[in-house]
Amino acid sequence: MLGDGLQGTLLAVRAFREGFATLTTGFVMSAFYAGFLGGSLLAPKIVTRVGHVRVFAALAAVASAAILVHAVFVSPTAWVLLRLISGFCFAGLYIVAESWLNDRASNETRGQVLSLYMVITYLAIGISQLFLTLSDPVGYPLFVLTSILISVAVVPLLLSASPSPRFEESHTVSLVELYRISPLGVVGMFGIGMAMAALFALGPVYAGRIGLTTAQISYFMAAPVLTTVLFQWPIGHLSDQRDRRHVLIVVTFLAALSAAVCAFATQWSAVGLTIAFGLLGGFSLPVYALCIAHTNDHLAPEQMVAASGGLVLAGGIGAVLGPLTVSFIMDLWNDSGFFWMLATTHAAIGGYGVYRMFKRRSPSLEQQGHHAPAVFRPSARAVETIQEHLRDDFPEPERDPKTPS
Repeated sequence: MLGDGLQGTLLAVRAFREGFATLTTGFVMSAFYAGFLGGSLLAPKIVTRVGHVRVFAALAAVASAAILVHAVFVSPTAWVLLRLISGFCFAGLYIVAESWLNDRASNETRGQVLSLYMVITYLAIGISQLFLTLSDPVGYPLFVLTSILISVAVVPLLLSASPSPRFEESHTVSLVELYRISPLGVVGMFGIGMAMAALFALGPVYAGRIGLTTAQISYFMAAPVLTTVLFQWPIGHLSDQRDRRHVLIVVTFLAALSAAVCAFATQWSAVGLTIAFGLLGGFSLPVYALCIAHTNDHLAPEQMVAASGGLVLAGGIGAVLGPLTVSFIMDLWNDSGFFWMLATTHAAIGGYGVYRMFKRRSPSLEQQGHHAPAVFRPSARAVETIQEHLRDDFPEPERDPKTPS
């Protein structure tokens, strides 16, 4: 996760330093999410045939090599191909790690394991942004450091004495069918995938274009991730105590307001902008878990794992389109288009939530499932892990199958 977090920001900053057009950088960064989506769908098939350890070792080796090749061939065409490969590899790496955790966890410990996994993920990704200050992004050292971080991740699995977990590939529910069950869940997953991919992919480019130094960019990108560690639990806890749609709507509107504040904060100081950006991430990233929990509120337990494929697809499509959309807006309009796109996307999710409130009554608090922490990433196994936790611990909610949520 340190390697994953560092490489995204490093490549965005390097692309800006090399003079890549913003739209070109958007294509490069979107390629990672396209590869990640493909890996989320195909990697499970490889794991079932080859096994966890071999898949993890092979994909880590390829991902480690790919980041080094970025430093050798600095061109948009090469980087698009390499980002596709990296995205595919990281999808497989996360699926192996998450399925291993899920297999080792019991019903009693799964919630704790998920929470710890979420905290480690966000802390690692947030801390990795600070590594950007260790060397000039135009040189080789940060690429080498990223490669080292990815490579050493193989060691714990190769030295593990415990047997590999069982892995059963799940069936999926189509997007159309899932939308009929929970329109807000699907729209929310698409929107938050679009917004978060744009935030992580083009955030460093925006910061570079307004004149922030490399050190300031690292703090700027670390702020939304680390703030999420503080915000995720209270937002999730509140959604268990209140109508979940109300919480989702309020949080998305707060994220939209934070994005609008960021658009004006550029005229303040780098510190003020970083604080506002941190609030944006703190309100935005938990929306991913809220959408999963809301969708599960309207699914029977036996549908949850199958529905994960549809949720992953919706979020993954949004993640591919996000960097392309925001880079186009920044080129067409100006740098502040970065934040106005994020504000509009979050406001659209909240507005659609308000619309859905008039279309169907919310389930009672007794019928609601339990919110589980989730990391923004279009990984099928991550969603399955969360849904299996909910399925084991909570009874089937009563629902009217004829009326979508």
